[in-house]
Amino acid sequence: MTEEDIDLDVRQDLARRILSAGMTEQDFQVTPDLSTLSESELRTADLNIHLPDNLVPKPQPLQPAPQPEDPLPSADVVVMTYTVAECDALADVFTPGYTRYAWYPYTRFFKEHYEPLIRDGAPASKSKRLGSYFLTKIGTKTVLCYKSELHLAQDAKKTDQGTYTLPIKDLFAQITKEATPKVFLTTGTAGGVSESQPLGGVAVTRGALFYLKKDFKNEPFNNKKYTSNWDIKDTWFSTAVDAMDSLKSNIAQPPCDAPTKQYTGSPLQPPPPQPVIQLDGAGNTAKFWPIITTDIFLFGTSSNDLDKMGIAVEMDDAVLGMVLSEMDNPPCWASIRNFSDPQINGDLPSKSPSVQEFWATWFYDIYGYWTSVNSVLANWAIIAGMD
Repeated sequence: MTEEDIDLDVRQDLARRILSAGMTEQDFQVTPDLSTLSESELRTADLNIHLPDNLVPKPQPLQPAPQPEDPLPSADVVVMTYTVAECDALADVFTPGYTRYAWYPYTRFFKEHYEPLIRDGAPASKSKRLGSYFLTKIGTKTVLCYKSELHLAQDAKKTDQGTYTLPIKDLFAQITKEATPKVFLTTGTAGGVSESQPLGGVAVTRGALFYLKKDFKNEPFNNKKYTSNWDIKDTWFSTAVDAMDSLKSNIAQPPCDAPTKQYTGSPLQPPPPQPVIQLDGAGNTAKFWPIITTDIFLFGTSSNDLDKMGIAVEMDDAVLGMVLSEMDNPPCWASIRNFSDPQINGDLPSKSPSVQEFWATWFYDIYGYWTSVNSVLANWAIIAGMD
């Protein structure tokens, strides 16, 4: 695939569709009316995951419930995610009994500061909130689970100077200031960039790289890399992988013509699910092999060489690296991203609208939730290792 094959407008539209996928009318309300929801919508899934008793996540509801404009509570760790599928996975594992609808809405400074920075039509411009949150405990660590309504690839509004707004940058700074975490983790779906990365595998990296193609292409931070040099202990990685393994039937791919180079044999058969956590890259890759942050729906193919740039591709996390690089004594941070779509076969037609785009979005639509459960388990392992 060449740069000329990509229709940037199509890819921007795809990015925005994916980021808002699964949102319901209640997601567009500042405070959802729980009486309108079904019993199933108010019940988190029982995934039958087995974790050590002393490290099972224990939700911490606040009494009294905070008001939407209140500052965030303090926490040892912030875990921030972005989409409905990612948030549902985070709630099912970290806040059992409290679905995303029961999380506390967060609107602090929205009207006076953020609303003028958000384009018309963006989900946050309708919901009038910055996100929602809930506290949980893992061992001795208090964890602030946060779902963002802001996104680099979703909200950008053109200014009179011809540049674009980036309100999520201010949000990252605000969360850090209010919650004062020791560690800030971002998590969710991403595109795999290497043939060796299985669907549902998880990339953990303390590096992030901007690779911006559209609205932010000419910004001075484009192509910059940020790192956080701290010790992530892998003590509980194998426990997390065992939990992933118990759920792998939900990530089994169907036999069909080959959307990825991983399909083999005749008739073609998909690879089996293979839970794995990759820390800062695999094999002999450089230390802090970065997550690739872009402002369109970009995905790895067997011909576009994104694996030479970073460990996976997504649409927000380098903003956190940039924000914290500008702070004195910032918290440690890492990006934990599951491969919701594997590296796509570069031999398939690539000109937009393309077969490659179809497969990449299909994988996300089908496997976004279950692969996100795996990245939540990787977050659990990292936080458990801090105790």
